Amino acid sequence: MVAPLHPLPLALLSLVLSLALPDAYAAATPRRQQGAGRSIQMSRRNYLRNGDIDLDQWLRNNKQATELKYGMGGSTNKRAVGFNQLTDLGFDSSYFGTVAVGTPPVAFNVILDTGSADLWIATDSTSTSSSTSSRGIALFSPETSSTFVDLHTAFSIRYGSGAAAGGLGKDQISFAGFSLNQTFAVVNQTTSDLLTSPLSGLMGLAFQSIASSDAVPFWQTLAQTSGTLDEPLFAFHLTRFSNNTNAGQLEAGGTFTIGNTNTSLYQGNIDFQPIPTGAPGYWIQSLTTLKVNGNSVTLPTGQNSWAAIDTGTTGVGLPQSILTEIFSTIQGSQQLNNGYYQFPCSESPQIEVTWGSSNVSWPISTADFTLQQVSQDTCLSVFFPVDNTGSSAPAMIWGDTFLKNVYSVFQNSPKQVGFAKLSNAALEQNSGNLPVPSATVGSAATVTATSSTRGSGSGSNGAISSLTIPSTLVLSSVIGGVIMVWSAL
Repeated sequence: MVAPLHPLPLALLSLVLSLALPDAYAAATPRRQQGAGRSIQMSRRNYLRNGDIDLDQWLRNNKQATELKYGMGGSTNKRAVGFNQLTDLGFDSSYFGTVAVGTPPVAFNVILDTGSADLWIATDSTSTSSSTSSRGIALFSPETSSTFVDLHTAFSIRYGSGAAAGGLGKDQISFAGFSLNQTFAVVNQTTSDLLTSPLSGLMGLAFQSIASSDAVPFWQTLAQTSGTLDEPLFAFHLTRFSNNTNAGQLEAGGTFTIGNTNTSLYQGNIDFQPIPTGAPGYWIQSLTTLKVNGNSVTLPTGQNSWAAIDTGTTGVGLPQSILTEIFSTIQGSQQLNNGYYQFPCSESPQIEVTWGSSNVSWPISTADFTLQQVSQDTCLSVFFPVDNTGSSAPAMIWGDTFLKNVYSVFQNSPKQVGFAKLSNAALEQNSGNLPVPSATVGSAATVTATSSTRGSGSGSNGAISSLTIPSTLVLSSVIGGVIMVWSAL
């Protein structure tokens, strides 16, 4: 296995590839797409409803996916700001957008993951591709792009619930109004059912230092190229549909912005806290206060308080000692064999956190604390145990469960993370009245299978493509078993 691995939504577990890119990677100068800056809408994936799959197996795989991800157990041709509307997939299970690949450009749905740093896309560059296309997965065809370069570098990825293999290439990648000649992985073999529609890959948004390829991530090239962005940062607003019984499998998922913040989506000041000195290449924050129903939970200090702020993880991963104290305050709660906790649905835990040296407290909606109602009276929590013993991973992972409650900003210089209170306009997007975004740059990759059910309406995405934001609790298409049966994509 190529290290480090990063936790991904289970739906994309098959695509969760840590790539070993060549040392001779050269960062390309960003090229701006013609036209004014556009919004990149995100789609979100919702949690599975009862009866979709074996819930216990889904929970076990979701927890394992997170642990594996972290290795646990100037010019007028330059654009200053770019936007991408997101799609919410599977009732807040994950959020994705679209990148356009090649010449002519073809659009693919990818998870946007601040918990990893590599870009990969599924490919059909084998003699047989029917097995994957029949599952509705859009595949990249290198031979159809006049600008694709095969780097003749093989790679393979193996993890607890599956494996993938392929090679490295370089091509034009367009995203959020910018275009780069980017090195990325093309995957042409996976274990059975590793990929699920409508996702075709993942774009890592963490730092180069944790990229298994050692390549500079797309966003980081833009941030480090003078005059390209107004500000060296990007930001997320994520919608919530996990508590909406009328939500479709796809809903408008929020907005990804690069180069500046979107002031219409938050109110008040952005509370920035620096990434701790010596932290690995994740977007790390120190968790300094955690309260449940007004009662403070005992927290570790120093590096043991570090948490990765991860758009690619659905829930919240915490050390067992913290979970034990949290649920001791929730009457009737009980830990299951898979590590998750069940609790009476009548309970409504009020959870709030503070980060770094800030005195600003951030609450988590009770709707986001609940993963799923499993019976008339019993609910499952979205919190789960992680153990970073013997690894360089942070002690905690805070994913979309928290991030749906704030406007989050990730800044390259100085390296810091900021949170702000969501505006009324942002909160109104949880109503489900907005159309699901669609790519406006690049033709959609053709698949013959049925696509996932969409919410009402269809929208046009003003950016390069729709961006998918990842979340770890992706429950669909769980990979089961240890036996690896390979299939060509």
